[in-house]
Amino acid sequence: MKRSYLFSLLGCLILLPAITFSQQSELPKEKWTKRLITGGGLGMQFGTYTYIQVAPIIGYRVTDKLHAGIGLNYIYYKYNDTYYNIKYETSIYGGGPWVRYFILDNLFAEANYEVLNMDVPANISGSSYELKRDNISSFLVGGGYAQNIGGQSAILFRVLWDLIDDPYSPYSNPVISIGFSIGL
Repeated sequence: MKRSYLFSLLGCLILLPAITFSQQSELPKEKWTKRLITGGGLGMQFGTYTYIQVAPIIGYRVTDKLHAGIGLNYIYYKYNDTYYNIKYETSIYGGGPWVRYFILDNLFAEANYEVLNMDVPANISGSSYELKRDNISSFLVGGGYAQNIGGQSAILFRVLWDLIDDPYSPYSNPVISIGFSIGL
């Protein structure tokens, strides 16, 4: 658990200076609301495993190359195996800050720090165990490609690695995702 808190502190220390002391580039004078970014991702799977994810973000274009913000994440997960008569259902929720720096027009580096509240095994004895709710930290770093789809909007293709790699993390490396960003 101490390792998780250490990585949490490290994640905040890495993300905050990037936002505060970013390399400044000239943005045209515009209302601050024109620099807001919204978007996120959606995920769905149905069958023996049901998985529904909603992950909205809100951010700000600090410069034309540096974007930063906060994201939320909600995952509904259900497992229903009729052969072995196993049923399991849970909700995972949380969020955290993110920062994205555009190295080239469409290529970017990204870092996300996220804390998710979820069920984890506790009191394991033999083949039985109990579940308890716990906060699991992830520090995702990597990069991706942004394909513009008009105006300030883009589809994002990302490949990220969870550096904390907690055994109970819902992510397995590499994390490959597709999302979207909509400039207001």
